Amino acid sequence: MNIKLEQMPSKIEFQTIKLQKELSKKVISKNFLPKKIKTVCGVDVSYKENFAFCTAIIMNTSNLNIQETVRFSQKVSHPYIPGLFMLRESEPILNVLKKVKTDFDILLIDGHGKLHPRLCGIACYIGILANKPTIGVAKKILCGTVKADSKVEYNGKILGFELKNNKKKIYVSVGHKINLKSAIIIVKQLILEGKWYPEPLRLADSDSKIFKNDFCKVKNQKSNNTTHTKLGKYTKATDSISKV
Repeated sequence: MNIKLEQMPSKIEFQTIKLQKELSKKVISKNFLPKKIKTVCGVDVSYKENFAFCTAIIMNTSNLNIQETVRFSQKVSHPYIPGLFMLRESEPILNVLKKVKTDFDILLIDGHGKLHPRLCGIACYIGILANKPTIGVAKKILCGTVKADSKVEYNGKILGFELKNNKKKIYVSVGHKINLKSAIIIVKQLILEGKWYPEPLRLADSDSKIFKNDFCKVKNQKSNNTTHTKLGKYTKATDSISKV
């Protein structure tokens, strides 16, 4: 068997895998929901090189009006590794949640929950640390088989559900403090007609990209201003030499 060194898990990856296995035992797959769900928070992250741009959108469930938008950016040191998404994305998500002032009822994470090889995707990790009912919503399946009734089975257990909207698919799973049936119902209710993704996550995704693009524009402007300043100094120096 030929194994390339760059393909071998690093120490921190081994530690993360071990942590996922331990935390999977702490995931609560029962409802700890209020009698009436009033607010929901969706979080997503966009990237530019080694920078993460994270947005949290808090919405009122009755009319889907935005109650609060929070942004946070930071450097990230880990690449995207399937199954170890929490290594790259959990820190910016937790940091943006610390800045949220609205007390939301449910948290939606762009990523898997229990529908994960080690039963602990990023939605489980964030849900446990935030101690909030959390739902994982992913655009691609990571493990398991989609059955005829759209339930996703992995190792003999139903861990997720495939939702189809406008020919696109998303995968819903338990993050923490909610059961799969409730998670599916809530996600369905948050998808607007003609859309395919729950509104809090759709808007968080859109805003995180705007946040990223705005940052890049400012950075480029500063870079251009610095270049012009240097060129200006160089021109003045050349003029003075020519006069001598």
